[in-house]
Order: sequence, then structure tokens, then C-alpha cells
Amino acid sequence: MSAEYATFGLAPATRPGGLLAGGDFQVHRDFVDFVVDGRPLLHRLSDLDAVSPLASDVPPSLFTAQVRSLLLETGAPLPDGRYVVYGCPECEELACGAVTAVIERDGEDVIWRDFAWQTGDRADLERDGYHGVGPFRFRGDVYRAALTALLDGDLPGSRRRVLLIGAHAALLARPAAALRTIGIGADITQSADGVTADELRSYGAVLFGRSVPARERDAVRRALAGAGADVPCVDALAPVVPLLVAQAEQALETGRDSHRRLTDLTVAGGAAEFEVVSACRVRLTAHRVDRLSRARSRDLFDAVLEPGRHRVPLDPPAVRGEAYLVARTAGTVLVTAVRP
Repeated sequence: MSAEYATFGLAPATRPGGLLAGGDFQVHRDFVDFVVDGRPLLHRLSDLDAVSPLASDVPPSLFTAQVRSLLLETGAPLPDGRYVVYGCPECEELACGAVTAVIERDGEDVIWRDFAWQTGDRADLERDGYHGVGPFRFRGDVYRAALTALLDGDLPGSRRRVLLIGAHAALLARPAAALRTIGIGADITQSADGVTADELRSYGAVLFGRSVPARERDAVRRALAGAGADVPCVDALAPVVPLLVAQAEQALETGRDSHRRLTDLTVAGGAAEFEVVSACRVRLTAHRVDRLSRARSRDLFDAVLEPGRHRVPLDPPAVRGEAYLVARTAGTVLVTAVRP
């Protein structure tokens, strides 16, 4: 086994929820990811929709137990000294599949090795092993300090609440309900008047309805600045619920550019262009408002792509008129307008 050391760290990560074009939804999960040699470990595992055991929405006792397990203060939860590194974001069942690894001490060092996809009591390394991942040797003091900090309350994470502002609360009720369905808190108000500074600081993003006048938007931004809340404010693009949800999700990811798998979404010449940072599944959905002001949504593309710049031709009927494009992958949601 290599004697070279890898660096170990932790960073906030998100598995975005989503209201999908067909009406289904996936749950939003915030979690703490493992960063190895400056790169999220999850990004080394292509096309994997999963979260680490260190999720921010689990009970404190369970979170503490997971940390102590990774600190090797308790026995391995699986045979052969294996630990769950990433699991299903929708449930906790091993049967859904999980990435596991052997975690062990070697003197003062800690080693993660033999990564595999596991669905039963034991992993088949020959068939399901991630042969290009690891082994990783971490300096024990750095490894333990990073995880112990979580027990002291130093939990990387994000504020998973969105403030929706509009003159007509009924128009924002559906996107607010959709956000709550996927695990994102959502509150509705007509203005920021009377909202305390502590309350304003609890939001991760603000979404303005299209009817909110510019003076009210400026007043909200001043209130946020006065409360010391560095919160992204976005303008609703169209009255399409999945689109508004995607805008809120993208706003909540602000500041996490170094951990995005998908970047730089644009539309030009009848095609969508974007950059894939690490191999992952990418889904493109078009949303538009037709001539009768009805919302239309259509899935356009769904495939696993390798790192690099990609161009995907768009079906003209799906993006005519007032249209918008949403790109999704594990950990990233991007939204852009389709210009005529």
C-alpha cells in the first residue's frame, strides 16, 4: 500500500431536491461531504446520486453516532470492517445500494481502502469494486480533528429556507408547497417590513414574485444588508412551479462553485451548452408559457456525460416563446432563459 498521504477535509454539499416535469419529486438533502486531496470524494464516483452519512437533517444522536463510527470509536457496522461512505438519499436501506469502504487504523494514520458498491451483507470487490478509487492514507491528527469539530457544533451546512415575496400570496402558495415537499423551508410575505434581523438571517435565498415593484425589491435588499444577511435575491422568471423551485435551489447553492459538477449553462444557436466537471448524469428540462398563459414542461435530455464541454441540440417546439431551461445533476441545479 502506498505510503503517500492524501489530505482529508469536510465541506458542505447538497443533493438538490426537485419537482420533476412528470409531477414526481426528489427530496432535498444537505450533508457534509468528504474532501480528499482538495476534491469532493463523491465526484470521483461517476453518476452516483447519494449522500454521506453526515446529513444535516438526521437526529443529533444519529449524527453523533455516525461521526464516532468514522472516528473508529465503535465497531464497523458491516462485516469485514466496512463502513457506509455514501448511501441512498431517499432512505437508509442498504438494499438500495451504498458505497462502502474498509476504514482502519495503521499506527496513528487512518486508511480508507477497497471502495465498492454494496447491496447486501458483503461486498464483491471483483465485481462491484471502485478499482480506480483509493486507497487513501490520512494523517490521523488531521482526520480526527476534522471529524471531532462536527461534534463541537462546527457543522458545515447551508440555510435551507427560502423567503418568497409577492403581492398575491396565493400565487406563491404552490411553489412554497413544492419547496416544502422536497425538504426546503419556505415562507411567504408581501414585504420585509416587520421581519426581524434574526429571522432574515435564517434564510438562504429570497425569491421575488414578478409583481413585486423595484422599490420593494430594493427595500428588501436594504433590510437584508442591515441584518448582516448575505443572501442571494432572485427574480421569478415565469409562473411555472418547477421552474421557480429550480431557481430557489440554484440560489441556495450560491457560494459552492468549487463543488459543482455542472457549470456555465447557456443557450445559443438552438442548443444548450454547459461544462461537466466530473462524469455525471445530466438532465435537461424545458419550461415555457404558451400563448394562453399555460405552463408547459418537457424533458429533453437525460444521459451520463464525461468531463468536458458539451452541446445538446434543443427541440424547437419545446423552447418556443417564453421558455427556460433547467439542467440538473447530483449536487447542481442551473437555470437559464432561452432567448429567441
